[in-house]
Parts: sequence; C-alpha cells; structure tokens
Amino acid sequence: MTSGLTYKAAGVDIEAGDQFVEQIKSACKRTHGPRVIDLYGHFAGVFSLDYNERLFKRNYKHPLLVAGTDGVGTKLRVAIDAGRVRSVGQDLVAMCVNDVVVLGAEPLFFLDYLATGRLEPKVHAEAVIGVAEACQACDYALLGGETAEMPGFYAPGDFDLAGFAVGVVERSRLVTGRRVQEADAVLGLASSGLHSNGYSLVRAIVFQKAGLKVTDEIPGLGRTAADELLVPTRLYSRPVLNVLRHYGRKRVVHGMAHITGGGIPANLPRVIPKGLQAEIEKKSWPVPPIFKWLQKTGDVPAKEMWSVFNMGIGFVMIVSPYFADHIAQILEKSGETVYRLGHVARGDNEVVFV
Repeated sequence: MTSGLTYKAAGVDIEAGDQFVEQIKSACKRTHGPRVIDLYGHFAGVFSLDYNERLFKRNYKHPLLVAGTDGVGTKLRVAIDAGRVRSVGQDLVAMCVNDVVVLGAEPLFFLDYLATGRLEPKVHAEAVIGVAEACQACDYALLGGETAEMPGFYAPGDFDLAGFAVGVVERSRLVTGRRVQEADAVLGLASSGLHSNGYSLVRAIVFQKAGLKVTDEIPGLGRTAADELLVPTRLYSRPVLNVLRHYGRKRVVHGMAHITGGGIPANLPRVIPKGLQAEIEKKSWPVPPIFKWLQKTGDVPAKEMWSVFNMGIGFVMIVSPYFADHIAQILEKSGETVYRLGHVARGDNEVVFV
C-alpha cells in the first residue's frame, strides 16, 4: 500500500514557515508604533490615518501617499555565497525608502516579499530581521509581508527579496524639482560604497576576471570581497527629513535625487527642469577606492563607470544657494558626509562634469 503525496513531500514545509514567522515576529513588532492596528498574523496589515493623530496635526490638509518598490539585485548573490544575508535587509529598505524621501515624504509603512525554493527559517529570518532593523532605523512600520516557498523555481539555497515603501507628504510640500532654478547649489551626500547597483558588472570583475572568492582580500584595499561588496546601502530618509522639517514651509530644498543605477548622469536630470543643467565638479569629492579598483581591474571605460555606479555620492539635494551651508551643517549633525558638488546653470537638462 502506498501513501499519498503531501505538501511537504512536494517541497513546501508549512511547519518551517511557522518557525520562520516566530523568529521574525519580535523584530517586526519593534517597528510598530501607535498607528499600526495590531492584527499580527491576519490576511493584511492595517495602518491608521486618523486625522486626530500626531502625524496629521502638522498641517496635513491635502496628504498625498508616496509609494516605491525595489529589490536588492544581484548583490543578493554575493550575500548568499558569503552566508551573510542580514545586511541585504537594509539594502532592500534603503533602495525603496531613499526613493520615497526624494519627494519629501514622511515614513508610514513597509512591506517585504521573500521567495525561495525551500524555506530555511534560520537563514531567511536573518534577512527579514535585517529588513525590520532598517525599518526601525528610518521610522517605517514593517506592516506585513509574504514568504513564498516555490519548489523547483529557485536553485537550492537561493532566494529573492522585494520591498514596498509607503510615505506621506502634504501636496504643497511635494519636492518634485519644479522649483529648481539657475544658481541653485548642488549638495552630494556620500555613499557607503557600491550600495546596490551595478553588481552584475561588479561580480564579473571580482569573481570572473580577478578570480577572487568572497573570502579573498581585494588587492590594495585590505578587505575581503564580502566585506567590501556587502557594505549596506545608506538610509538617507531621517537626515533629509531633518532638513525639510527644520525649514518647515520655507521651500529651500528645490529638488532631490537618489543616485542608483545610471549614476549621477542618469538620475540627477530627472529633477532638473528644461532649460537648465547641473554643472558638477568631479574633484569636489573623493571617489572611494573600490570604484578605482573596479575600473582598473575590469578595464572599464570612465564613461561606463559614471553611468553605472554612484562613484561615492548616494543622494543629491539641489537647494537655495543662500541656505546651502546651513543645510550641509544639519545633514552633518545627522551623521552624513556632505560635499558641495556644483551648481545649476542654463543648459540642456543634463549633467555636465567640469
């Protein structure tokens, strides 16, 4: 007599899923404030937008929801191979949250999605705990998520992550770039390194052309490949919001850009009106050693480097020149390293390096 198939035999372990949830529960709950309605384990998360609550007492007459979604990309391959997946939780949150704050939005909540062939509670819980820690660091409630176990869809040990951030901004305080004008100052916030972009090229150079393993030291940098490539993406939300809150109704921040895939040349023009351009002095900040090593080792053309990587600048703010120094001081008090990159001039809606 033969026994019938079970879901577990087909590759989906419900008990492992329950263990996974138990391991991440406390980390998720630490991100919850009074606006989260406690229905943990229900079918969806609930977030209060009660106008009597503190958030909406600050002149939210016409609140707009701002949403962003992203993933970690092939940086996740490095994390899996190195057995260090917790840090990519911050990468996931940063890639979404940094996009949302570009519009001046304050944090509300975050959702995550993890998909894998076979759930490994201990490993995958590390990634989600990393997500929760990053949410807590930038005041987002990790409101819910989904873990999909899909046998036969992913190679053993592999998984993918996606995230979804939602914020809110008063309509009159939306920062779109339309206020950018000639002579505005361009400020750059330093990146922590590669962040989460260009890793298909990075991996080709590091692991194929240079022949390194994740545990090998990168020549001349004094760090292993894993240590250098898994530095988490910076979370810019709190420092940027500190600036916006400080000036309140004063519109001194005219435009912002998160420098991701495409680098400064592709991302900054997205917030510059027609008839203007950003003139950037390349020598106004130090390019981190990892970028120089990648360019030399991979024999990558300079134009390609600037079009793929952040080159040391993770976030850009275009501000009134009269307030630029003070804005830089506020950011530096929040722990950011800030550079005066250049200014806005008449031109053809592009970035010109001078």
